[in-house]
Amino acid sequence: MTIIKTVGLVGVAALALGACGGPTVEGGGGTPTTPAAGGDATTPGGETTEAGFDWSSVEPATEIAFWTNHPGGSMDIEKELVEKFTAETGITVDHVTAGANYAEVSQRFQTAQVSGDQGDVVVLSDANWFSAYLAGSIAPVDEILAAADVDASNYVDALYEDYLYEGEHWAVPYARSTPLFYYNKEHYADAGLPDRAPESWAEMEEFAAQLTEAGHTTAFAYPPEAEYPAWTMANLVWGFGGQWSDEWDFSAAHSAETIEALEFAQRSLEEGWAAVASTAPQTDFAAGANSSVIASTGALNSTIEAAGFEIGVGFLPVGPSGDEKVVPTGGAGLAVASKSTPEQQLAAAMFVSYITNAENTAAFSGATGYLPVTKGADMSAKYAEQPLFEVAVDQLERARVQDFGRVLLPGGDIALARGLSEVLVQKTDPAATMQKVADEMQSLYDRDLKAVLG
Repeated sequence: MTIIKTVGLVGVAALALGACGGPTVEGGGGTPTTPAAGGDATTPGGETTEAGFDWSSVEPATEIAFWTNHPGGSMDIEKELVEKFTAETGITVDHVTAGANYAEVSQRFQTAQVSGDQGDVVVLSDANWFSAYLAGSIAPVDEILAAADVDASNYVDALYEDYLYEGEHWAVPYARSTPLFYYNKEHYADAGLPDRAPESWAEMEEFAAQLTEAGHTTAFAYPPEAEYPAWTMANLVWGFGGQWSDEWDFSAAHSAETIEALEFAQRSLEEGWAAVASTAPQTDFAAGANSSVIASTGALNSTIEAAGFEIGVGFLPVGPSGDEKVVPTGGAGLAVASKSTPEQQLAAAMFVSYITNAENTAAFSGATGYLPVTKGADMSAKYAEQPLFEVAVDQLERARVQDFGRVLLPGGDIALARGLSEVLVQKTDPAATMQKVADEMQSLYDRDLKAVLG
């Protein structure tokens, strides 16, 4: 286990609030990298155990608490999985509604650190788990999973690596999603286009010319500031070889490659074939306001139901860099509380592994629309019900964990969203604007993280 540098209670609250800037359903991830990996782990009552704690004599607790916001309307399927787990193991799980959304769960979990009345397993989004890590309120899961005989290599690599920071994982994937390319089949047919998504941003530009000629003037829509543009637009930036940050180096936000990508976006608006959506991009799309859009896989069912036309979906476009790893991950994972006893942590690991195993992640995915998080999950029933969902699962091979600047830096996503809105809506100079954003992210890091991370 690992010693964690903690911040004061005021700092924890500020970090928790600042980290809630990601999507409320499909937030961001990160390839994190922990102070003093391999050190000691603080346990309840202020005791410490050395790294490589001997779990062989620990018996799992007979009761644990699971704190969740039931992401994606998952209360019923969570209840079903909880009951099955108890029936198979005899371990009782208190299924607690700890908030209406990820932010509320995170805030309640941090507040509970004072009273000690926190859950043993907690749902944390990819945009706020790092605040819990900084506060020392979650435990590294690798040794605990191993103690429960869980093979963590069964998790989808890109989804599990979202919770890796300096050699240790701090959660396991649970309610996960990625963006997906949506297109209006009728518009594409009108324009004589193939029935598929464009393979690249260059081809999107070619498709746009034909759509415009066919009378469908808005071929594509970008998300507005309130809809977390840095999440979906990471695809465009990565495709041009840019980044929002290179770990904690924020100069990447105004690199030549990042600026080139944003100049492409700005040019698409100036040429008239793209627009900035007035609300959630998939809402405008379902209303027929644009011919194609990038939106969450989690919005697939609702978008199909809302649209009065046949929808097609495809992989996200690649860019001139040629890199196919251009699909940002998102959503929430399951973390284990550091203040829980070893017995509770072992039971928590058993529960976490149970509800995310191949069979149960398939059931959860089928009930909610989130992606299966475990390799080998049989999704045939879901594919039969909704064939388009298979595209979303297949696209996981192109998934990439997100940049630190968006998901690990408190306030970073907000700074990026504001800057992107200035570039897309106010038509400011991309280079000057992103230099300002990079400077703001550096200031946030210096103020909130530099002393903590050392």
